[in-house]
Amino acid sequence: MRHSDEIDTPRGRARIDTDLPAGPATTVLVLGHGAGGGVDAPDLLAVRDAAVDAGVAVVRVTQPYRVAGRRAPAPAGQLDEAWTAVLAALPERHPTVSRLVVGGRSSGARVACRTAGAVGAAGIVALAFPLHPPGRPERSRAAELSTGLPTLVVNGDRDPFGVPEAGPGIEVVVRPGERHGLRRDPAGTAEAVLGWLRRQGWTEQPPESARG
Repeated sequence: MRHSDEIDTPRGRARIDTDLPAGPATTVLVLGHGAGGGVDAPDLLAVRDAAVDAGVAVVRVTQPYRVAGRRAPAPAGQLDEAWTAVLAALPERHPTVSRLVVGGRSSGARVACRTAGAVGAAGIVALAFPLHPPGRPERSRAAELSTGLPTLVVNGDRDPFGVPEAGPGIEVVVRPGERHGLRRDPAGTAEAVLGWLRRQGWTEQPPESARG
């Protein structure tokens, strides 16, 4: 089941696109978009489809600046504020869900990391995490990934924004031949995300190794 809605935030109206699995879901995966893109990016759609098929509810959030028709992103604090307001409204819409996983691609991944603790997330899915501005490795954003929560990072090995390193609680999957858009093999990216969700026990399907 799929539907769209808008939610008032302190930074304007955000849009949510919700996809529900056929049966009851105990986990909701909330995904944000990149700075200049939208929630229909190939990797986000592939992750949505795989997660819904595995019994996970998926909510894609369009930030207010994009709903208003602007391409230039809002400042980080405003992005975080709008995102947090959207997530605060979700429990009323999904009362059967008991677990929140947050994530997104690029800028959306950064927002998810920065706010994960405040919104009570169980884990984070970071697609194309922009470790640093292109050509500026000294301006690392690696600290944003250090949330203490289980985190999956999926980056391309040709990403000019860099590739984060694995660490405590942080699993990194490097996709060969992929750049920042992760457009070459969205299904492979989704497979990596789904495998991680299953290993955490956050889908309605057990890991492959536990099946009869």
